[in-house]
Amino acid sequence: MTHIAVLGSMNMDLVAYAEKAPQLGETVTGRAFRTIPGGKGANQAIAAARAGATVSMIGAVGHDAYGVRMRETLEHSGVDTDSLRTIECPSGTAHIVVDDEGGNAIVVVPGANGTVDHLAPGDEGVIASADMLLLQLEIPLAAVVAGAQAARRHGVRTILTPSPARPLPSELLDSVDLLVSNEREAVTLTDLTDPRDAAAALLDRVPQVVVTLGGAGSLYLTRDAAPMVIPAPRVTAVDSTGAGDTFVGALAVALAEEKPIREALSWAAAAAAISVQREGATESMPYRPEIEAQYTA
Repeated sequence: MTHIAVLGSMNMDLVAYAEKAPQLGETVTGRAFRTIPGGKGANQAIAAARAGATVSMIGAVGHDAYGVRMRETLEHSGVDTDSLRTIECPSGTAHIVVDDEGGNAIVVVPGANGTVDHLAPGDEGVIASADMLLLQLEIPLAAVVAGAQAARRHGVRTILTPSPARPLPSELLDSVDLLVSNEREAVTLTDLTDPRDAAAALLDRVPQVVVTLGGAGSLYLTRDAAPMVIPAPRVTAVDSTGAGDTFVGALAVALAEEKPIREALSWAAAAAAISVQREGATESMPYRPEIEAQYTA
């Protein structure tokens, strides 16, 4: 079975559902509130595990009830947590407002994630044993760089999700095989207003780029072929939280299984399409039989 390592964040998502997100200085009335285990690292780990991979999670949670619940959630989805350490501080949290069109606004408080600023003993061995390493930017950049460089030393392919978007040093990008961003992140990373121009600019820094386009699908660029646009299934979104991570987790599994890139992107789009039709991040992520059914529909 494909083995995927994830180095990244664990957050408890504190989610308020409202007709619309409040503007600065505005108060709105919500219709529901939920606490849902999440964080981009955990999201991608669970998405990959449900899509059919053996997954190892590297990161940290706090010594609190949120940390216990997040570890249990990972394990329930089949994610190995031997490399998930418990720190004497609060767990990370994400404060999310979801509007009635499925859009969201998020504030992340790192908590224990902020202590993951290096590879702990044993982490490099976990990375070396994997077929793919997934990275995001919700932990200190030093650890992300160290993880990418460890993967490069051991010939492990690396996918980076540049979220939250920030300037990326060459020492990181030199060890990244595939960068997967949404439109806003691509624009932020390049200061270009058109996502397609931004994707082309990013291709100067990494060998392959995917820019997700929401309901319009995804744009794939590589240095040795023409750009490719992959459509997404047409569905009605209920909650887009975690959809990008669902896409990345499923894409990693498909690529590790050596699916052709067009098929891999379509398969990942099918997984994301299922997730946006459900509330929550990790709770919305589909299992492999569901993805296969959506993909062949």
